[in-house]
Amino acid sequence: MEAKKTQIKLPSVNDVMGKKMPETKFRSGAITATVWSNEAVRDGKKVEYKTVAFERSYKDKNDQWQTTNSLRTADIPKAILVLNKAYEHLALNADEDDIY
Repeated sequence: MEAKKTQIKLPSVNDVMGKKMPETKFRSGAITATVWSNEAVRDGKKVEYKTVAFERSYKDKNDQWQTTNSLRTADIPKAILVLNKAYEHLALNADEDDIY
């Protein structure tokens, strides 16, 4: 007699934590570009689209980590780098009918 296999679907991190995980992140020092995959309904059809969040991390006067989207002059080359990497990821992984 053959044992019957039971498949159990384990909950994802998103299900357990109630959070959506990013598709990918690009970081250079304190500068980060995060690529997110999103869903919406347009004309009655479910569509997926991508967004990029951008931030700089820093420690405040109380030594606590904070984020901002403001840049110092020295941050600009790193910002260009992570944003180019995010665009490269999106362009190389895009479907033919994706709209940027």
